[in-house]
Amino acid sequence: MKLGVFMVLFGGRKLEEALDYVASKGLKAVEIGTGGNPGKAHCNPAELLESEAKLKEFKHAVESRGLMISALSCHGNPLHPQKHLAKADHEDFVNTVKLAEKLGVEVVNTFSGCPGDHEDAKYPNWPVAPWPNDYQEILAWQWENKVIPYWTEQAKFAADHHVKIGLELHGGFSVHTPATLLRLREAAGETIGANLDPSHMWWQGIDPVQAIHILGRAGAIHHFHAKDTVVDPINVNRYGVTDMQPYTNMLDRAWQFRSVGYGHDIKTWADIISALRLVGYDYVVSIEHEDGLMSIEEGFSKAVSNLQQVLIEESLGDMWWV
Repeated sequence: MKLGVFMVLFGGRKLEEALDYVASKGLKAVEIGTGGNPGKAHCNPAELLESEAKLKEFKHAVESRGLMISALSCHGNPLHPQKHLAKADHEDFVNTVKLAEKLGVEVVNTFSGCPGDHEDAKYPNWPVAPWPNDYQEILAWQWENKVIPYWTEQAKFAADHHVKIGLELHGGFSVHTPATLLRLREAAGETIGANLDPSHMWWQGIDPVQAIHILGRAGAIHHFHAKDTVVDPINVNRYGVTDMQPYTNMLDRAWQFRSVGYGHDIKTWADIISALRLVGYDYVVSIEHEDGLMSIEEGFSKAVSNLQQVLIEESLGDMWWV
């Protein structure tokens, strides 16, 4: 298993400078943003697809530093009811898949998206309760008319380009739990899998270890993010887990994202890594930093140190067993 980082963290640095920094920390992989919410600070797929010289230069910048690209990521909402927004995210996805094939990258990460509640809707609608029955009707309409048809087509497109799709299980989108991921995978095929981020499991009340077992037994984990979450035991009783306060209101929020080891202890993260290995995941653990209490450098360095400790101990355990 290799340790990597989601490079959107260093979007303010030039690609070469950011890669040098990542390599200096002993990491072996990078996940690079190619559109949508991650942006295109380090990689514009349309430009690289038009120029073999730029493509070769980009690939050399990564590989010459002993790094690999674990995934290209274009997290957006291609099911957005506003057609121009959906079109932009869809085009980013299509170009990202094409670029991944050219670069030999196995996985494209994104969100499932979330439709509106009817054809003329203006905003996404994320049903989270089975009653009143209106929500059940909305949910059925979304999956039957938008989610399954779109991703069935895109899964075939990705498979034709030898790429897997890693959907991040994220609140606010149609696929946000192991069950919804498996529902879509059953309908659209095994090209669809999870970009599993435990931070989004914790705030939903899902044990990441159990999520790994559920998805891993189905061979449905294509990529893995390393980010932590802390749930405030007092605030959660006031606001609930669907807390709508801004992430910047950290003192009062029910939960907030933290760097690895600052929401859950190292033993918990060791259990997560062990579970990944148990279900046969032997790819990349990609660090994502969204900790509002730490600077980029501090949060990243702490996550690297904690995960390196876990991975080293896991390796030593293997040696002892042999």
